[in-house]
Formats: sequence, structure tokens, C-alpha cells
Amino acid sequence: MEARMNTKPEAYTPQPGDFEFLSNRDITTDKNYSSLSYWKGVAIHFFQDRKAVIGLIIIVAIILLSVFGPMINEYGYRDIVSFRNANNRKVVAKGIGPRIPALHEMLTGAPYDDDFADRTFLFGTDDLGRDLWTRTWYGARVSLIIAFVTIFIDMLIGMSYGLISGYFGGPVDQIMQRFVEIANSVPRLVIVSVLAIFMAKGMGLVIVALLLTEWIGMSKIARAEMLKTKEQEYVLASRTLGARNGHIIFSQILPNTIGPIITQVMFSIPTAIFTEAFLSFVGVGIALPQCSVGTLIEDGFNNITTLPYQILPPIIVLALLMLGFNFIGDGLREALAPKLEDM
Repeated sequence: MEARMNTKPEAYTPQPGDFEFLSNRDITTDKNYSSLSYWKGVAIHFFQDRKAVIGLIIIVAIILLSVFGPMINEYGYRDIVSFRNANNRKVVAKGIGPRIPALHEMLTGAPYDDDFADRTFLFGTDDLGRDLWTRTWYGARVSLIIAFVTIFIDMLIGMSYGLISGYFGGPVDQIMQRFVEIANSVPRLVIVSVLAIFMAKGMGLVIVALLLTEWIGMSKIARAEMLKTKEQEYVLASRTLGARNGHIIFSQILPNTIGPIITQVMFSIPTAIFTEAFLSFVGVGIALPQCSVGTLIEDGFNNITTLPYQILPPIIVLALLMLGFNFIGDGLREALAPKLEDM
């Protein structure tokens, strides 16, 4: 037994052909997995979500209609295209609602006029005789422009503010967060009222009002992501190698925190659209004769007893915009941070 334990193994002598280079062997790899980048995986998860796809279709359809819808007919958003009848009373042109003579008389209080037999207005006309189809999609275009411009600028301001505050921390973070709390404590209507004293009503006032308020939520999201990410090993390695703070914040940390920020942007767009509609509804937004979704809802509300169909198109467009962007936001939130059971 002892003799067997004391025996040493024979020394191995390499022989020709025992080893070969890996490059000479046929190594099979999972090409689908190896070529699947992060954003490609996000796209796959996003388009597997039915609600997200439905929301994307809704938003794309409304954007296309807001761009090309007013071009379908020859009427401008401020053109008066209906006529007066023999009694010099305003008559609403034919559309979906006023097409039937009895319904026309019930809704408008004016007799049906055959002069409109050669005209078709898909959404009818308002109390001044302006084509509601053109005004609805022109108003949707104005609301979308305000929302996209505002949210893009707010994203840049809020994202930079939150990342800088969270990265430096300490006294810098304390001072910057106290300013955020002060700005967040001022009601939005107070800001709008003060701006209305120095600025004329219109798109500029709405954009400035949204710029002063909507960046706060974005900065909080960016700060939270920075506090979670700045202690990672790659950040410590960059500091050790002497990288500048600006390079670390915007070139290394920002790409790894962009997911929650994009999700916040998708949820902020419907908030901006609804805020613009509210400001225009209360009379401090878009100035007439220019229109937005909010001004169209205000006009429809003022004439709801005589022209009830007038309020339906802008309300439906506003509801679809809110629904579509919320569906897209939910889909992006799930796609950018998928759960384990969904992978």
C-alpha cells in the first residue's frame, strides 16, 4: 500500500498532433445572440407589446394627419367658407352632423340651405363658418410642435441639471436641490399669470411656461440614476486614469442612464399637450385666429348647446394623443428594463 502511494506519475512527453490552433477548427457560434445589441433587444421587446404598437400607430397616424390633413382641401384654418341664408343668419356647412336637413336645423337653429349641396366638410364648420377638418389637424400640429420643442429643451436642461447635481453631491447637490424645491413649489398658473403680463398670448408664452416647469421631473430622474451609477467600477477607473468630470458625466454615465430618461420623455409629452390645451382653454394660450387643440375645445364648449358636434373632433384627438403616448411610454419602460420572466 505504501509502495503504491509513493510511486510518482510518469512524466508527460508532448507528441506531435496533440495540440492545434483554434483558428484551424470549425467553431460554431450563436450568430443571432452575438449580433443582438442592446437597442435591438429593446426594439424586439417593444414591438412584442401590443399596446405599445397600437400607441405607436395612433401617434404616427395623428402626426401624418396633422402634416397632410390641412392639404386635403383648399380651405385655410382661418378661411370662412360657409354662407348666409336668405334671412341673413349664419348657416353651418354640411358635414357629418349637419348633412341631414332635419338634424341640421336641430343643431344650428337655421333652415337647411341647398347652396351647400356641392360642398362636403368632413367635420362640419364652426359657428363662424370655418372648416373644422382643417382647423382640427392644424391645431393638432400646433400642439405637437409645442410639446416636442418644449420636452426636447426640458430634457436637455433637466438631464444636465440632475446629472451634475448627483455627480458632485455634497454642498453642490444640496444647493441645487433647494433651488429645485423652490421652483417646484410655485404653482404653474402663477407662473403663467406673471408671464402673461410681460408676454403676448401665443405659442411663445406657452413654450416659456412649460420650459419653466417641466424640467423639474426630468432632473429628479437624472439625479436618481446618477446616484445609482456613479459608484460603478468603470467610473472609478475613469477617475483613476484622469478623465475629466464632463467626459465622465456625458460620455460614460449618460449612455447608461438614458433608458429611464427616454421613458420620462414619453410620459412628459402628453403632460405638455394637456397643459397647452388647458392654458388655451382658459384663454392664456394660443391667440385667435390661430388654433390648437385647446382653443378648439374652448370654441366647442362655448357653442355646445347649438353646435354640439363641434367639440367632438378636438376632444377625440386629445384623447388619442394622451392614450397613444402613454401606451408608448409603458412599452418603452418594459422594453428598456425587461423583467426576468419576459426575457
